[in-house]
Amino acid sequence: MKICVAFIVVAVLHITQAVCPDRLPGLQPWTPGHNEAHRVTIGYGRKVVLTSSATVHSIEILNGGKLVIADSSRPIFLRAKHILIGNKGELHIGSPECPYKGNLTISLFGRFDTYRSKDESRRLAQYVDKVETGQILAMVVNDEGSNNLEDLAKKALTKLGSQHFHRLGFRHPWSFITIKGDASSAVEDHAVYQGTKASSEARSSRVFHSGYGEHFTITTISQWVQEAEWTEWFDRDDERGSGDWEKLTDLHKAFPERLCSNPLDIEAESLDGIPANMTGEVFSKFDRKYGFVCLNKEQVDGICHNYRVRFLCGKLVRPQASISIDTLSNCSILELVDEPQGWTFGDRIVVASTDYSMHQAEEFSILPCPTCTRNQIKVEGKPAYLHIGEEVDGVDMRAEVGLLTRNILIRGEMEPTCYGNDACKFFSFDTFGGHLKMERGFRSVHMEGVELKHMGQQSLGHYPIHFHMNGDVDEKGGYNPPTYVKDLSIHHTFSRCVTIHATNGLLVKDIVGYDALGHCFFTEDGPEERNTFDHCLGLLVKASTLLPSDRDSKMCRDITNGAYPGYVAKPRQDCSATSTFWMANPNNNLINCAAAGSEETGFWFIFHHVPTGPSEGMYSPGKSEHTPMGLFINNRAHSNYRAGMILDHGVKTTEANAKDKRPYLSLVGARYGPHQDADPFKPRVPALVHHFVAYKNQDHGAWLRGGDVWLDDCQFADNGIGLTLASGGTFPDDDGSRQEVKNSLFVGESGNRGMPDLNDQSWGPGGPDHLNRSLPRGVDFPIRGMQIYDGPINIQNCTFRKFIALDGRHTSAFGFRLNNSWQSCPNNNVTDITFDDVPITSRVFFGEPGPWFSKMEMDGDKTTIFHDIDGSVSEYPGAFLIKEDNWLLRHPDCIDIPDWRAAICSGHYAQIYIQTRTPANLNMKMVKDEYPDKPLELVGALGKRNHYQQFQPVVMLSKGYTMHWDQAAPAEVTIWLINFNRNDWINVGVCYPKGTVFTIISDIHNRLTKETRKTGVFMRTTQREKMGHSHQTRGYYYWEEDTGLLFLKIKAHNEKEDFAFCSVKGCERVKIKALIPPGSGPSDCMAEAYPKHTEMPVVDVPMPKKLPRSKLPHTPEHFLEVKLESYNTRFFHIKEDFAYTEVNGKKIYQLEDGIHLTVIDGHSGKILESKGFRNSILMGIPAQLENYITNLKDESVVLVTSKGKLVTRGPWTKILQTLGADQTVKLKDKLAFVGFKGSFRPDWVKMSVDEDRAKLHQVLPIPVIKLMKL
Repeated sequence: MKICVAFIVVAVLHITQAVCPDRLPGLQPWTPGHNEAHRVTIGYGRKVVLTSSATVHSIEILNGGKLVIADSSRPIFLRAKHILIGNKGELHIGSPECPYKGNLTISLFGRFDTYRSKDESRRLAQYVDKVETGQILAMVVNDEGSNNLEDLAKKALTKLGSQHFHRLGFRHPWSFITIKGDASSAVEDHAVYQGTKASSEARSSRVFHSGYGEHFTITTISQWVQEAEWTEWFDRDDERGSGDWEKLTDLHKAFPERLCSNPLDIEAESLDGIPANMTGEVFSKFDRKYGFVCLNKEQVDGICHNYRVRFLCGKLVRPQASISIDTLSNCSILELVDEPQGWTFGDRIVVASTDYSMHQAEEFSILPCPTCTRNQIKVEGKPAYLHIGEEVDGVDMRAEVGLLTRNILIRGEMEPTCYGNDACKFFSFDTFGGHLKMERGFRSVHMEGVELKHMGQQSLGHYPIHFHMNGDVDEKGGYNPPTYVKDLSIHHTFSRCVTIHATNGLLVKDIVGYDALGHCFFTEDGPEERNTFDHCLGLLVKASTLLPSDRDSKMCRDITNGAYPGYVAKPRQDCSATSTFWMANPNNNLINCAAAGSEETGFWFIFHHVPTGPSEGMYSPGKSEHTPMGLFINNRAHSNYRAGMILDHGVKTTEANAKDKRPYLSLVGARYGPHQDADPFKPRVPALVHHFVAYKNQDHGAWLRGGDVWLDDCQFADNGIGLTLASGGTFPDDDGSRQEVKNSLFVGESGNRGMPDLNDQSWGPGGPDHLNRSLPRGVDFPIRGMQIYDGPINIQNCTFRKFIALDGRHTSAFGFRLNNSWQSCPNNNVTDITFDDVPITSRVFFGEPGPWFSKMEMDGDKTTIFHDIDGSVSEYPGAFLIKEDNWLLRHPDCIDIPDWRAAICSGHYAQIYIQTRTPANLNMKMVKDEYPDKPLELVGALGKRNHYQQFQPVVMLSKGYTMHWDQAAPAEVTIWLINFNRNDWINVGVCYPKGTVFTIISDIHNRLTKETRKTGVFMRTTQREKMGHSHQTRGYYYWEEDTGLLFLKIKAHNEKEDFAFCSVKGCERVKIKALIPPGSGPSDCMAEAYPKHTEMPVVDVPMPKKLPRSKLPHTPEHFLEVKLESYNTRFFHIKEDFAYTEVNGKKIYQLEDGIHLTVIDGHSGKILESKGFRNSILMGIPAQLENYITNLKDESVVLVTSKGKLVTRGPWTKILQTLGADQTVKLKDKLAFVGFKGSFRPDWVKMSVDEDRAKLHQVLPIPVIKLMKL
């Protein structure tokens, strides 16, 4: 009997995984071999595990014996006459907790020996007579069965339906299957014996149905089997003479005992083992009956290879018979964590998707299952998709199971097709269902245990469950017991699931919302508060026509285009927000809920600046944006397109008009800053998100924008982007607030590889094993765990697991928002980070031009920064990580991380916001005086059609900068001091045309009260050093007309809170109004400003020391710091050259002119050797250098410096190219080069050349690993 056991295990709560039976301790391996006479008894506490196929006479298991079948990748075929499980015996093939996944066939054989004895013939007839009517008989002949076969047996078999048994001949194969009492059910096969040298077979097979879609197949086989084997190789002739002749007749004469006369096949090959058909030669004969002939005259080169041949010879036939039962069950066993109370035969359930597509949710019917445990149910059918039933990589990904059937059913009667309304443009089915509406003034409403199907309509106000304008429905409103809806199934609905409209205090518990149009659990106008959603499940939530936020792109265009004259819909901005839970007020409770598949988002917190619809006037403007969040605990979201959770945006609360043509209730911007009593002048109250699980969401696990939004103990896995915490774009609207995530887990590509679903998702390699898997977006989408956007944010005590970049896919644990025009805060702090199965090269990626990153030309792409507080990311405690090419933030000791496109730096950092008017469509170039050849070009954060522009660079404090424009300088420039502490300062020089006249003041702007207070004026001075004597009420500016630079010292005069952007008194600003001469050209003073104002680069804050290996995680991966410098110095007329290589603080000086090589083991990071080559060697044929490089072992890091006047041409330069050097780089006197000997070119291979000083300072990942090519 072939046993196929298939379970899917699905659950909503934690379950302890049991040990598989074949993994239990104390089992002894058992391999009995093949012997039909072997009678096996397993008893007296003996415990064995069968690990391979076997044949025995019988197996008896009793007296505490145990037989376990190993769950092996190889099929196991067990043959026995019978298996008896006696008193206290145990046979285990998998278990409910650990289903058998292998391939096992148990074949039970037995026979009546009608060849040797007529008694056996009579016993056969008696046996058939005793079999009860309706039972299945399966019979075969093994070897010879006709010799003593009597009429009594023949008649008995003919009565059963046999047509051939009565004429059974000598050694005839015969097979037969029937149901006793139904001769028409018989299937039979009969064959004639073909002698000792030919196979013959009789095979019968029949499918039997056992109910509920289950069936099994019985197969009987009676046969004479001829096996074959290859002879040895024969080489009787060779190619000399006319060719190579290996004729069968000649070989048979020469080797009569070693070759058969009628071979079944022939093979030939050359003496060096090349198959004949691959030599390209022509053969005169190549036939099993004749042999092999190759003629020299038929070959192009006139001669054959020397060949040898062998033949396949058949053995004498042997008898073989078998009866097997293949159980093919069209059912599945579901293992649930919660005991399914009241779930019965015939009920319908839905199992949620555990992949990216919500459409992988599947419905099943429950079947009877007397053998199921309390937590098991049996369902009809096999799942079309994989549904995960376990924790994967620390994240609970078990599929939710929802019961759809209830004993009370309320349903709408539907027409066969859509009719009579505008919805038919978008839906082919009838969408006019029933609806239940609870209006104000009801005495009590308590609904429980009801199924609602085909409810709701594609018209406002008609929903399956609708609480309409009821006010308080709990004790606060006089309802005792409070109003609730519980244990409902709302499925295949045409408009939402549960709608709460201007109603407070409602309990919505244990609800399944499935296959719904529009927001499923929906709060409508904004004043809805204190409602609780407890243990609710929503899945397969699709777009609807009702509101802009319900609509998909097609609906958005078709319905809203032209809704106001000249309006053109922007679907991804105005619409496209279909959500499972739509929270129009943050003061509602979500506990133990699951958003398991929506066309857009799982949980969306949206803000109504004022109440909308009939709720207008219920609260003051802006209250919802400051209302503290209710409980958000133990919720989960997966299989959503846009995000598992969004906290952002508002809805438009005014009708379309000429100023704003967008339709009413379209999505608009909003900012959340929770405060006590919803009063922004009272203390802040953080919104707490606790134990939120988000996985397999195509874009984001969560996008949360606000003031104090704090996450704790959350899990993010297999999302395009795990988490983005956003403030206000430019400012945190609630200044002094911060977002943070603590004690949480991020998984890039988990063990849940999903299944190919070509209609809905991408499929390609990924994860540590690089196996194919479902992917969130395109195959090259840069998956990120934590996306750093604006800030300030705090990331603490988090683990990042399985983020592994490929060559062509920039996966990283930490990443940055793509195509970002906004600011990046230097107070983005990261601490106590753990990496698990994350290569050091995949920890961070700052971006590079290419797919998804575009050209990296937007301002936010260039100014990214975060603070590695304890060095748990970079190995340098206290370091700031910056974009590698942002020279506003660098100093001479910064260390490059080429794999991250980043640099490790130190310093005091802040920001300035530069607002410009008249014109506003210009670009700005900002230059640090220490690096005038490395300007930062900014295009502004706002569109070029805006009435003003804003540039938002991060700056290093206590330094000098100049600003230049691609047009005439703006008539108005306002410089905001952002993240400046008291007495922090920078010097700025702003480029203007000659003849410009200035008015300059300072002020403080309170963003909360919108009030601005003038604090001082700037007076012109002719002495630039006098700028340093400025104070708050009076400052000085220096107008250097010959260079066109207006110089100011920008200094903060007030204290600031830790996370605030501005001071406690408001945002300090300097405002410059300039009267620009008409017709002025572009204000770019670079040529005049430098080198006049160039300053020597100075390190104000020493670089942090790299953590010692003893304080790094116990992993072979680490960064190796290397520094190479080649330079000359002058002391009056004396010129002296120096060069050195430094590896993890150990310096190696180059003593002689020429080049010096330091070789490092790419696996361990240890220095292997160091060797110099003089210029005299480089001038000629560099055999010595070439041999040296050739003999280096692969995957060696090679560091090269030069001293003296370098030989810049000649054959030796080609050797640098073998180490990864770019052949287009022209060598100069000074060289510093980090190269690699190996089969690939790592990102950190770099070369620096200069006439006076060449320098490289960077870290290399050890061990060096090649990325898999996408």
